[in-house]
Amino acid sequence: MSIFQKNNTAPAQNAVNKVVEIPVCSIAPNPAQPRVIFDDYELSRLAVSIQQNGILQPLTVRRLENGITYELIAGERRLRACKLLNMAYVPCIIIETTTKDSAVLAVLENLQRADLNYMEEAYAIKNLIDYYGLTQEETAARLGIAQSTIANKLRLLKLTDEEKAMALRFKLNERQARALLRLDSDKRKAAIEHISTNQLNTVQTDRYIDEIIAGKPKQSVKKRWNFRAVNLYINTFNKTIDAMKEAGINCEAQRNKTEEFMEYVVKIPLR
Repeated sequence: MSIFQKNNTAPAQNAVNKVVEIPVCSIAPNPAQPRVIFDDYELSRLAVSIQQNGILQPLTVRRLENGITYELIAGERRLRACKLLNMAYVPCIIIETTTKDSAVLAVLENLQRADLNYMEEAYAIKNLIDYYGLTQEETAARLGIAQSTIANKLRLLKLTDEEKAMALRFKLNERQARALLRLDSDKRKAAIEHISTNQLNTVQTDRYIDEIIAGKPKQSVKKRWNFRAVNLYINTFNKTIDAMKEAGINCEAQRNKTEEFMEYVVKIPLR
């Protein structure tokens, strides 16, 4: 039996700030949700954890004007994982807040939990400023961060969509991505690949970009497999197999490692 109050319809006023169970179908996404990338593997891991241990931290929602629908403020990943499990109800804390404050809370919750990548943070801040007509100073005050931090994050959005995607895919950090803005657009893609292939740190990246701007000839780099990147893919594959086993899928995996390659033979039962 659930320890939470179950609500099939709109809860009474005294349910505010208390943990209650709300139908999953009654929870609408937050239009200001800053997270846009949801890793399928991590969601499946979270779903397995919820299946085994339950939801340890309730979602946060606010009641909409119709009185029967709720807007999600915090807990997007938990809600998605519950949907994977076909759960009918989820524990939630209902708070009273305005639409504007709900958007701020959604961004703030993700920033505080470090749940967003730096591009998502930049888009979330821009959406707050544009949608609610806030200044950078007002946004900084509401989010509790410096105005210079707001300005620096917004500068990232001057990169093209392709450049943003490449910076994330090639694992550049925020300062490295921002340093790309010093280059002409036609030189940025090659710079991203060079920074990643040679595993440059932030200081080395600044020096490398200084050399490009100064017109110094770059030393040719012999392209090779990044062993650390290959290991990352192997570890991801191993985690995927482990996740299937944790979910009760009795799969079999045989691994054969030689000096030249790693061979996997995976058998996944269909019944």
